[in-house]
Amino acid sequence: MENKIKILWADDEIDMLKAHIIFLEQKGYAVDTSNNGDEALDMIKENDYDIVFLDENMPGLSGLETLQLIKNLHPRLPVVMITKSEEETIMEDAIGSNISDYLIKPVKPQQLLLSLKKNLETKELVSQKTSFTYQQEFRNLGMEISNNLKAEEWKSIYKKLVDWEIKLNHSGDESMIQILNMQKEEANVVFSRFVERNYTDWIWNKTEDKPLMSHTMLREKLFPMLQNPEPVFVILIDNLRYDQWKTIQPLIEEYFKVENDDLYYSILPTVTQFARNALFSGLMPLEIEKKYPQYWIQEWDEGTKNQFEGELFGEMLKRYGKDVRYSFTKVLNLNVGRKLVDNLPNMMDNKLNVIVYNFVDMLSHARTEMEIIRELADDEPAYRSLTRSWFEHSPLLEIIRFVAAKKASILLTTDHGSIRVQTPVKVVGDKQTNTNLRFKTGKNLNFNKKEVFAFRDPAEILLPRQNLSSSIIFTRNNDFFAYPNNFNYYANYYRNTFQHGGISLEEVLIPSVILTAK
Repeated sequence: MENKIKILWADDEIDMLKAHIIFLEQKGYAVDTSNNGDEALDMIKENDYDIVFLDENMPGLSGLETLQLIKNLHPRLPVVMITKSEEETIMEDAIGSNISDYLIKPVKPQQLLLSLKKNLETKELVSQKTSFTYQQEFRNLGMEISNNLKAEEWKSIYKKLVDWEIKLNHSGDESMIQILNMQKEEANVVFSRFVERNYTDWIWNKTEDKPLMSHTMLREKLFPMLQNPEPVFVILIDNLRYDQWKTIQPLIEEYFKVENDDLYYSILPTVTQFARNALFSGLMPLEIEKKYPQYWIQEWDEGTKNQFEGELFGEMLKRYGKDVRYSFTKVLNLNVGRKLVDNLPNMMDNKLNVIVYNFVDMLSHARTEMEIIRELADDEPAYRSLTRSWFEHSPLLEIIRFVAAKKASILLTTDHGSIRVQTPVKVVGDKQTNTNLRFKTGKNLNFNKKEVFAFRDPAEILLPRQNLSSSIIFTRNNDFFAYPNNFNYYANYYRNTFQHGGISLEEVLIPSVILTAK
């Protein structure tokens, strides 16, 4: 066995354990021994051990004292405590000092083997099992993707792909991760074609296979929750992809049970101004412009495009006869988040509280502009990890804990996702053309028809237009728009950044999760 696993076994009766040591050596392990704590520490300083078996009851330096000194030297070195005593206080001290396992004397050889496998080989075994299972699943997924899928079936496919992505990233099998990435790219190509074939029919209600979308989601998900006696919170985390939700889900499940882990379809363009206004108004953007012109700010106008979400939400509640006391709060920075935590007791008098939390969106924009964030969120796993780390230390987790303690329920959702872009697509437009990299609207747009999803008139998909000759185009998969001037510079600058506005699984299929307090 190459690169044998090295064990240090420290026990004052080590001579009586020769049979056990021979057993381990026959199984391919290298075993060094010591009969006291001081010598064991010297050996650990001089050698690289994979694991330590440590007797709890040794003369001189005790097992617990030795354990503490080992952890000072090598905090991550696994230590298995072996003890004659089952006294609770001794075990509590050992567990509190980060032992990896403990065994009660007399120890059987099979117990040693099991402990070694549990502490040293689990990750490798899990990795092998994960990769093998994905290899089996790969063909099934490929066949499903190539079928003529319906809107609900695409949700199921995307959930499976995200699930495998997270599992394989944990396993660290690079070759399998590359295969999965290729399968995801293939799925995105087919999904984009699916959206293009069906989007207009969805918007105009011309098909029974119409999915839940931005402008219908709250009606379907939130309104039934208002019939329950407890208060309801809508928490919208801006630009939260499904894989990011799965990353923070374990933290939330300490306090909440996931009743309904669903996805819904963002409208196009998958950007805050259009998708989130549609979400809170229950209307498509062109309908908002006509019905509430005072609350719609055009793409080409100056100023924040989403400053009237609260008013649009109030109008929707009125239209559907939902006479409830509610609050609407937007958290754009840490101070507002902290103030909101302080104000939570007052909010419990409301039947409904809406909180829009803007962190992930800022993260994706910062990743484009700031070198340090680019390095921290270099790829998909790092982007997920950064999201989890933020959430773990944010006022939002405090808010969720408080809501759970008050037994209120939560609809956790978002307005759109984002995709890491790779391939630049050329477009030419005038000065009034918008700056977004995943969709363009304006007059006299010049582009290759094969490379985009295009509408001669934005009104065809219920979007406002700047003038009679305006058109709108969307990128697919991981493409992004770049102008011919300085093409290579912009292509290199924006490649591998997270963008939104176009058509991809990551942008369009987004979480809508119902949580009930435990």
